[in-house]
Amino acid sequence: MERERKEDQPLMLTEQTFPIIEQITAGMPGGFFIYHADEKEELIYANRALIHLYGCETLKEFLAHTGGTFPGMIHPEDRQATADSIREQIAVSCDNLDYVEYRIVRKDGSVRWVDDYGHFVHTKAFGDVFYVFLVDATEKYLRQLIDEKYAQLGKERRDALERLEHETTALRIVHESLRSGMWTVEFNRAGEMTSVLWSNKFREMLGYRTEADFPNRLESWSDLLHPEDRERVLREYYGTIEDYTGQKVCDVEYRLLTRDRGYRWFRTTGKLSRRRDGTPITYVGMFVDITSRKEKDRKLIEQRHLLETALEEAQQASRAKTVFLNNMSHDIRTPMNAIIGFTTLATNHTDNPELLLDYLGKILASSQHLLSLINDVLDMSRIESGTVSITEAECSLADIFRDLWTIVQADVQTRELDFSADFGGVIHKQVICDRLRISQALLNVVSNAIKFTPPGGRIRLMVRETPEATGESSSYRIEIRDSGIGMSPAFLQRVFEPFERERTSTVSGIQGTGLGMTITKNLIDLMGGQIQVESEAGKGTCVTISLQLRVCPDPIPLDTEPFAQPGRLGELVPEESFGGKRILLVEDNELNREIAVTILEEMGLEIDLATDGAAAVEKVMASAGDPYRLILMDIQMPVLDGYGATRAIRALPDPAMSKVPILAMTANALEEDRQRAKEAGMDGHLGKPIEIDRLLAALRKYLG
Repeated sequence: MERERKEDQPLMLTEQTFPIIEQITAGMPGGFFIYHADEKEELIYANRALIHLYGCETLKEFLAHTGGTFPGMIHPEDRQATADSIREQIAVSCDNLDYVEYRIVRKDGSVRWVDDYGHFVHTKAFGDVFYVFLVDATEKYLRQLIDEKYAQLGKERRDALERLEHETTALRIVHESLRSGMWTVEFNRAGEMTSVLWSNKFREMLGYRTEADFPNRLESWSDLLHPEDRERVLREYYGTIEDYTGQKVCDVEYRLLTRDRGYRWFRTTGKLSRRRDGTPITYVGMFVDITSRKEKDRKLIEQRHLLETALEEAQQASRAKTVFLNNMSHDIRTPMNAIIGFTTLATNHTDNPELLLDYLGKILASSQHLLSLINDVLDMSRIESGTVSITEAECSLADIFRDLWTIVQADVQTRELDFSADFGGVIHKQVICDRLRISQALLNVVSNAIKFTPPGGRIRLMVRETPEATGESSSYRIEIRDSGIGMSPAFLQRVFEPFERERTSTVSGIQGTGLGMTITKNLIDLMGGQIQVESEAGKGTCVTISLQLRVCPDPIPLDTEPFAQPGRLGELVPEESFGGKRILLVEDNELNREIAVTILEEMGLEIDLATDGAAAVEKVMASAGDPYRLILMDIQMPVLDGYGATRAIRALPDPAMSKVPILAMTANALEEDRQRAKEAGMDGHLGKPIEIDRLLAALRKYLG
């Protein structure tokens, strides 16, 4: 390709200059090459960055790939357009400069875009030549960010090239075009540093404009090094000077304090030229701002850490799940085995009433234990899903503790435990709280105390109240202390973690899910309270629950009269009869219906039956002359479910029928089920399996 010459600005290019060019361009991210400006356009010189840009390792490999010519370096589809563009630019350029964009094909076949900055000159040694700086511009084209900024950058690069006078000047301008700073250090023959030069571009990168602001002294740079990086960077910098083998290249990343943007990350590369005796001549290098890359690396590390943490948590959860399933498999099968086994024995000994009653008692105990396991799992699932909420209402602490004793007294008596209570420090018995959640938390703790206290041991429940100055609230401290087997220090640290048990039921003989204390802590947390556990192996456990409750204006000490002895809980449920009172039982399941009818009839009630919600509404409408005293309503039924039946009854015009008390009696026993029953117009909720104590309490309330 013929190109015009410019004889008035000759380039001093000789073979002796090649080592200098290689030294200056070593470590530069861009490629640099020189080729003949004739028809063959053969290459004269290519730096290592250019060779690597084409995916080659050696000059020989690069020449074989490109054919050793400038056209061979260009993608076949871009060769003609590139040649035309260069020819047109040179024809109109008085300084013989050109800028062109084209694609290249790497050795591995991949295609990349490059920016080509060329300068046509005439040399005595090589004749007409072009020397070119090549920049990998692939990312720019992939991001499609060719805008005014890049157009301006291209113009600045072309303007800069117009001022080139020799190779060193050209390379310094290229540094500035690439937004990299350049530095040079000169040494005398004694190896002493005589001068330091910072490029203007480097000053700009640090927020300085003139040499007066940022003098040409080494301390101008070194004083800005981050204290944590200073020793390492200077060791790398001076280590290159002290390496008389000439093999070491300075390459280090560090933080540098800028004038207006705080600390930023930089990468410095440098190469030292030496005399034959090994003394240094010139130390040349460049600065590149790598803050953006470092920020991306930091984010990637953080993301990787988060992923590793998530993976570890998932693995721990998986291990906990496996342990839980193993424990549950054993603990569920144990009562199921008892239920099936004793049921089989009972059917074979119907002629022995005493033995039959013994078997039935064991079946009942196993069934209750199985139900408690299922309830714990469901409670934990609801807590984790965030569906548990606190519903506060006025209630009596006396009722809470009476209900607690009603539930646990049988186990206390069976295990021959000394269970005592001390309420001497309670002033306000009427409070605003979630009675259900407090009762559940207390029952979990007391049940644990009963389970883990050997026969003949003692359990003490103590309650203390500290009223606040305003009189609107009080702090209640509930302490449950037992003389049981206690806990090891290691397990005490994990006592609130789900599915944790110090010993499995196979080893300890004590069954459970390992969820009780987890559920209790979550409930106490939801109520804004605190729970603490103190324990020592073989010496018992003390659980302390602290709650802040609003009090009602009723400063009466907690009534201790119902307790059989001073400090001891007594019987709370008197025998009652509901003879002659007529209620409606709505139940579609035949077996459940039979069980409920039997229990209710033994209490003296007169039972009317409906097998679905629609039939229940018809029964109520037909009872105008003799309305029902109470309706026990199942939820999941054919034709019309319990919610729909309740709404229909509440809509009846006759108050004697529309206001009859309706209690849900259903296996839908979650809190949201209770809420739906309330919203439908029901007065209360009883779960299945039927618990006699709860049923009796409900009947007393609505029929008493």
